[in-house]
Amino acid sequence: MSKAVSALGGVSHKGFAEVAEAGLRGMITVRGDLSSAAMKKAVKAATGTAVPAARRIEIDGDKAAAWMSPDELLVMVPYEGAQDAVAALEKALAGEHHLVADVSDARSVFTVKGSKAPEALMKLCPVDFGTLAEGEIRRTRAAQVAAAFWKSGADEFTLVSFRSVAGYVMGLLEVSSRKGGEIFPA
Repeated sequence: MSKAVSALGGVSHKGFAEVAEAGLRGMITVRGDLSSAAMKKAVKAATGTAVPAARRIEIDGDKAAAWMSPDELLVMVPYEGAQDAVAALEKALAGEHHLVADVSDARSVFTVKGSKAPEALMKLCPVDFGTLAEGEIRRTRAAQVAAAFWKSGADEFTLVSFRSVAGYVMGLLEVSSRKGGEIFPA
């Protein structure tokens, strides 16, 4: 069996914000009735969290559940635990209308850190960063590609994109965070 590697090998850049590929992450698309008792129990067992409210992400250590649409979640677990989590979710949701798909190898994860991190993303994403609260997730775009991101800390954002465009996304993040390109210079 081959060794799994991230799309960009952990590349990073430090400008007015620090951007980096965050490495491998287990990611599972779960579709179904998010209000059902079976779904709530399955998500709690897989992540330790409740099913998140609309446009929210619930995080418990290295596991999380993110709302993606009225019938879809993105469940995140350590990469090496993704297949076991898929099996557990499938078993817990048996008999319910659902879809569980391991998308770990189809996604890339990036972090954008620093007090001016929002400025790097403002150039790429049509989002009102002034109203974005910690724990709130947005499905949007970064320039020309689909992306989702959330405020993962006081001065940190986590962004997920398709793996096939990881190089493009990293290029966007690197250029948009270059020193001298701040939107609100000090």
